[in-house]
Amino acid sequence: MAPKYNPRNRRRFLKSAGGIVAGLSLGLSQPEGSKNGSTALGQNPTSPDKDKIREVRAFVVDRKGGSSTPQKALWTNTMLIASPMSIYPEYHDDRGSWGKNVLGTVVVEVEDIGGRVGHGISSCGIPGAYLIEHHFKRFLLSQYPHDTEKLWDQMFRSSIHYGRKGLPIMAISAIDLALWDLLGIQRQEPVYALLGGQAQTEIPMYATTPNPEYAKKMGFWGAKMPLSYGPADGREGLLKNVAIAEDARSRVGDDFDLMYDCWMSLDVPYAIELARSLGPVRIKWLEECLLPDDYDGLVDIRNAANTCWLTTGEHEYTRYGFLEILKRRCVDLVQPDLTWCGGLTEAIKIAQLAKSYKVLVVPHVSATYSYHFSAAQTNCPFAEFIIWGEKGNKIEPVFRNLFRDEPMPENGSIKLTDRPGWGMSLNRSDLNLTRPFPV
Repeated sequence: MAPKYNPRNRRRFLKSAGGIVAGLSLGLSQPEGSKNGSTALGQNPTSPDKDKIREVRAFVVDRKGGSSTPQKALWTNTMLIASPMSIYPEYHDDRGSWGKNVLGTVVVEVEDIGGRVGHGISSCGIPGAYLIEHHFKRFLLSQYPHDTEKLWDQMFRSSIHYGRKGLPIMAISAIDLALWDLLGIQRQEPVYALLGGQAQTEIPMYATTPNPEYAKKMGFWGAKMPLSYGPADGREGLLKNVAIAEDARSRVGDDFDLMYDCWMSLDVPYAIELARSLGPVRIKWLEECLLPDDYDGLVDIRNAANTCWLTTGEHEYTRYGFLEILKRRCVDLVQPDLTWCGGLTEAIKIAQLAKSYKVLVVPHVSATYSYHFSAAQTNCPFAEFIIWGEKGNKIEPVFRNLFRDEPMPENGSIKLTDRPGWGMSLNRSDLNLTRPFPV
């Protein structure tokens, strides 16, 4: 049985340095009398065993029945956007033609003996569901969800021979997010409270959209535009990128920040020339210019061009990958995606690493997950929101119809509620969920 503690000292304990890590490792059980303290399998309602994990389930979302994957009418799938595959003519014009969304969405449910359920998601689809059900699940059953450090480490170490980045870490991310959700539900506290509370109660946001004027009207402080042309389009394409930025600047004025998302589509010479050419437009940053593992290339760009910030990290994994970026001191901001980088447990470590290098952390989209994370950090001054619609002009849930109660921005900023866990519930009635590998 887990050791007990004095609940009257609980908040002081959690807010102390390292309190959350120490609190989790001590096995703090849910206070008696919790409104969700239901029982199952003959468990004593006052026993901490009711907090143990009973089942783990991995579902995939059928896109025809409902999905977090944007539909064809959205700007992300209709306009020309440079990508790592743009160098190949047959895949130049359609970002989805080479299989960008081929894996689909996985939804993880972690249920405790008391019948409470936490949810997490990632975009590792059917392959990820197999890993979750047939490999990672064994480390979770009969364990406490507050043992996030141990469980994460066991899953990571056990998959070293085929993992370290990519799909296995995505699967671990979905599990980890579900564990934090369940822990918050057990404690009847929002995730940000489990991290020590809110360093900021209202988070300012920038918007990702091809039409920045909509973002300005909606109250966002800046807009990030997709880059349309890469090295395969030559100097003519580069000049078109500059012209698009100049046009955007003329529409939003001088008091609104503009950024470019290059989405791994550039090489070093092109990125340097683009950064220099955009100097008069005052682009705030160029994001993810290079393939994720080209760390030295980022150094070359930073040394040759200082007209704007450099940012990256959307497609990086775990603290080890981010350390490679940070120790080269070549970026101004790192952008882990909490559904990919290893979940919240790993994102906390990434934030602390970045703080030691005096680098800001602003997660890539990841909606509610990034908001709770950002609220609890002191080096995460704002958050990203993607504007949907055919023209990038509609405020809609980032995760589409996956969840109910996804927090939405108002006048360009986000405020979190005190709902337990991530504060969302799975929208089962509008989804077609399939569990392909039940164990």
